[in-house]
Amino acid sequence: MAATLDTDSKKGGPLEVEHDEESVKGEAVVSGDYSGAHEKTDPAEIALVRKLDRKIMPILWAMYFMNYLDRNALPQARLNTLEDDLGLKGVEYNTAISILFVGYLLMQVPSNMFLTRTRPSIYMSTCMIGWAAISAATAGVKNYSGLVACRFFLGFVEAPFYPGALYLLLIFYTRKELATRISVLYTGQVDQVKGIVGWKWLFIIEGSVTALIAVFGFFLLPDDLAVTRWLTEDERQLAVERIRRDTVGRQEHPKTWLFCACQNFHISAVSFNAYFRTLVRTMGFKSTTALLLTAPPYFVSGFLGIPFAWSSGRFNERTWHITAGLSLAVVGFAMTIGTTNNAVRYAATFLYATGAYSVGSPILGWVSDTLSQTPEKKAVAYSLVNVTANLAYIYCAYLWPMSDGPRKLRESENENVKLYAY
Repeated sequence: MAATLDTDSKKGGPLEVEHDEESVKGEAVVSGDYSGAHEKTDPAEIALVRKLDRKIMPILWAMYFMNYLDRNALPQARLNTLEDDLGLKGVEYNTAISILFVGYLLMQVPSNMFLTRTRPSIYMSTCMIGWAAISAATAGVKNYSGLVACRFFLGFVEAPFYPGALYLLLIFYTRKELATRISVLYTGQVDQVKGIVGWKWLFIIEGSVTALIAVFGFFLLPDDLAVTRWLTEDERQLAVERIRRDTVGRQEHPKTWLFCACQNFHISAVSFNAYFRTLVRTMGFKSTTALLLTAPPYFVSGFLGIPFAWSSGRFNERTWHITAGLSLAVVGFAMTIGTTNNAVRYAATFLYATGAYSVGSPILGWVSDTLSQTPEKKAVAYSLVNVTANLAYIYCAYLWPMSDGPRKLRESENENVKLYAY
């Protein structure tokens, strides 16, 4: 075995690995793995990857699902009587959407720097309980000021989760395995399929379920390869060696900023999600029907996104996969511009939702391919990419005014410009 664990690591200290470079270089790597990872025939490694999937992905997916639901509860509440009850006027709803990402951005980089020095299971689960409480408390707001305050602090405590989830995947999976796992995580963005009994109940129920899942997170989330309870000693050594073998030297900083710009355009392209339910309602459907009809495009995008990401990882190709996905989205937005026929407009939602969302995991997988360094450097690089990307949610909230009418011409034109720029 080319790697051995330092005995102190069992006590929760930093992971130390004795690394035999020559033995790593000499290892033959052949055949294929179902996940699109680097080719291999070692049954122990394949079994290890499957065990990691069984233990890590379910709880991480459930937490991300609630993160997405709580963050996007406001657009669902808008289909009910939220604006009338709180007396929202002008761009106040847009501000309530965008202010969440101000808190979100402020916390991401320092959070991931802190995450590398603490136990992810405790830190991420504690943050989840925090956003569950704030989400439930949103049901008690009486005016615009209260709503904005809740949204800001919700973003602040939600910020650690997504980059934290990526960090966990980074330390447990190799670069070529990442895209598929991130794509599975992305399917947590599928919207709920249920009616709304008052917008206040929406926040209360989602907050309560979030808190329940957070409790499981304390016990199910792993912390580090050296102290993962459900791995045997041999599995830990194998896990350490494959990650060390997958780590490359330092890359130049301009590549990080290039990925920041790319991810910013991607997030801009998917900014329609904050207004997607309202957009479907402009097709003449009532609130509950509109909510139900928003689900199929997300299900399709999630279903197709996994093999799309697998293909990208399996063939180690990013550029043309991303180009194909964004081209599909451009076609969808063009269809929205070109007609007022509701059937065609609804069909277009499948195209731009699938196209825009499918490129997310290949982009982040590309970041890992290029910036695969120490865990700390990976964490900071991913945080910088996410911070820059989420700036788009702040300004994009003002690009979707209801005054543009049912065809949403201005927004669709904006989305096409972003996708072409990408």
